[in-house]
Amino acid sequence: MSLMTIIIFIQVIMRYVMANSLVWSEELARYLFIWLIYMGISYGAKIMKHIKIEAALGMFPKKIRPLVVILGDVLFLGFSIFIAYTAFTVVQKQLVLGQTSPAMQMPMWVIYAAPMVGFSLTAIRQIQTILFRVKEMNSGGELDG
Repeated sequence: MSLMTIIIFIQVIMRYVMANSLVWSEELARYLFIWLIYMGISYGAKIMKHIKIEAALGMFPKKIRPLVVILGDVLFLGFSIFIAYTAFTVVQKQLVLGQTSPAMQMPMWVIYAAPMVGFSLTAIRQIQTILFRVKEMNSGGELDG
């Protein structure tokens, strides 16, 4: 995020102070932002802070709430695996096509790999989360929904 901010700041200085612009800066900032988003999804899974509807969880009896939370984690794991696999097929196609980005001539498979890497890491984190929650449930601890 810092690198992205610095690149955009330099671009603004170049454009408005130097009356010139860098052709690659906006493209690189955009690709860094894409990677930042997918790494952020994985980080959210690591700290177990993904969006969930607490009010809906409160509608379930207290005894089965831990199971509902684990079910949500399992569904998110399935979604993560699906996205990672789908992104893998897209990356394979990009490798065959050999498409490059317009300004930097960067191979597009590098950009298309972001969801594959991000959701693969997310799947790993979800497995860790599920194991943690099952262990907590079995030991009688409170699950942080």
